[in-house]
Amino acid sequence: MLYVLGIVLAVLGIGLSIALHEIGHLVPAKKFGVRVPQYMVGFGPTVWSRRRGETEYGVKAIPLGGYIRMIGMFPPAKGQAPGTMRTASTGRVSQLVDEARQQSFEEVQPGDDGRMFYQLPIWKRVVIMMGGPVMNLVIALVLFTGIFTLNGVAVTTTTISSVNECVDIQQSGRSAASECTSDMPVAPANAAGVKPGDTITAINGTPVSTWDDVRGSIRANLDKPLAVTVDRDGTSRTLTADPIVLDLPVYTPDGRVERDAKGEIVTERAGFLGATGSQEMQKQPITAVPGLFGGMLGDTYGLLVKIPQKLVGVAEAAFAGGERDPEGPMSVVGVGRVAGEVASSDIFGDARDKSILLLSLLGSLNLVLFAFNTIPLLPLDGGHVAGALWEAVKKGWARVRGLPDPGPVDVAKALPLAYGVAIAFIAMTLLLVYADLVNPIRLT
Repeated sequence: MLYVLGIVLAVLGIGLSIALHEIGHLVPAKKFGVRVPQYMVGFGPTVWSRRRGETEYGVKAIPLGGYIRMIGMFPPAKGQAPGTMRTASTGRVSQLVDEARQQSFEEVQPGDDGRMFYQLPIWKRVVIMMGGPVMNLVIALVLFTGIFTLNGVAVTTTTISSVNECVDIQQSGRSAASECTSDMPVAPANAAGVKPGDTITAINGTPVSTWDDVRGSIRANLDKPLAVTVDRDGTSRTLTADPIVLDLPVYTPDGRVERDAKGEIVTERAGFLGATGSQEMQKQPITAVPGLFGGMLGDTYGLLVKIPQKLVGVAEAAFAGGERDPEGPMSVVGVGRVAGEVASSDIFGDARDKSILLLSLLGSLNLVLFAFNTIPLLPLDGGHVAGALWEAVKKGWARVRGLPDPGPVDVAKALPLAYGVAIAFIAMTLLLVYADLVNPIRLT
């Protein structure tokens, strides 16, 4: 029951995010006078709709996106009146362009001159097309601001929570006391006398205040003797340890394990002590939000850049049974499964902890929607923005050279590329959906 509830909440969250994305387009479009015949959430057959004024509002059966339809999205070809087609086409591509251009004028009525999208000033077109992605960005910012300031972020402190008894060399140090055998060396921290509850204050005489400082100093020290200064029950003492060099995971600047395109953990030769810092939630001041949120946004764009590589790992996981990268891409099906897993499993804490995780999942989804839609390719919002900005460059250059106004950029000519991009996106979606069904990302 809880699993189903998690899926329902995920679907509602995705649907609300899509609806608000389209409102981000709709409001400025109406504000600038563009006529908008349709506002729809979803694709496929219409489940419900109602007309208000000149716009039909509705919900469609497949909740995988949404759209608003504005008249005059593409300018007429040179020498061609709006809403008419050329008497002859030179090929299939030209026909597709002409048909798309015609569709953008199908609902143009008498009195609509000046209300078509392509007739707007460039800055207004940019505002309309960026309205949707910016809405997703605002949703993510609101959610994560609440999480950072009211709940906090997990921070690993320099206070020791546990010390390994021994080291399993074959498993890069991953060993618990119950797994120790006679051929496993004693963990360096254990041999040095480090105990749970100790707070590390300095490494080799250099003060440390974060666990990243501790980890970096130990790793860089390799196998040389290491002076570890700890505070134990209010008393400072210096312990000498002899780290072991192992192949250890590489961490990203935000503390996550780095993985390659196939989802495998990236490692490096580094010093190993065998002690773990304590984790605690620390509420962040509002001044820390821009840095934290900016880091997450940067990571999101970094993920988009790596998607072609990561899809290789997804394909291997889907068709060859490989391990899914927990930080790799997934479809809405995967998001729903993760939400169901969070809602139904006790390992994620109480209802409050689960709610925070689900809100974080929704915030991350909106970050992806923002970043994805700003890619400067049609049919994405970023493609229309790129077309408008290119028009600004051409008109500015013409003014500088004293040439006539070159007119609007005909983005319809880029539709063949847009169709190719759309086919690639559909193929990616199908792959991710299949992978999320047969070999999903699991958090437990």
